[in-house]
Amino acid sequence: MMKKRLKQALRDVKIDDTELVDDVVFINRVAKVVKGGRRFRFSALVVVGDGKGIVGVGSGKANEVPEAIRKGIEDGKKNLHSIPLAGTTIHHQVMGRWGAARVMMKPASPGTGVIAGGPVRALMKSLGVKDILTKCIGTNNPNNVLMATMQGLLSLRSPEEVALIRGKKVSDILGD
Repeated sequence: MMKKRLKQALRDVKIDDTELVDDVVFINRVAKVVKGGRRFRFSALVVVGDGKGIVGVGSGKANEVPEAIRKGIEDGKKNLHSIPLAGTTIHHQVMGRWGAARVMMKPASPGTGVIAGGPVRALMKSLGVKDILTKCIGTNNPNNVLMATMQGLLSLRSPEEVALIRGKKVSDILGD
């Protein structure tokens, strides 16, 4: 129970809107066939982040593209999470799973850059990760890939968090 409360307190974040940057990942045109012809609507998949470890994913649907993007940004701001980072990379290797999508993420040494595809690259840029190795396995559906990436990032733990849960010192965890 304590572990769950600790994780929740560390993850959910409130932040000033002026610091956030948004990135449109995917726009989909959907047609509904009615008696008079086709009705087109748009859905937008958006990533919102501050570039310092806080990121959120949002989705919006509307009759016009700008309105769908605006709704996606609002949804992303409602779903912000704090991700523990180790400088410009992540602390440890992790695999995110969502539907048929699998996203493997490995920490990389400084200067490597972001080795990732479209949706994952946008999320890492918004998060502030500069060095990471990723691989999408399974589907390349942007919705599922983004959700798998978020699920993997949310399962990351910092050495401080692991030490607190195990009742040890951070130096014992890192092996210094």
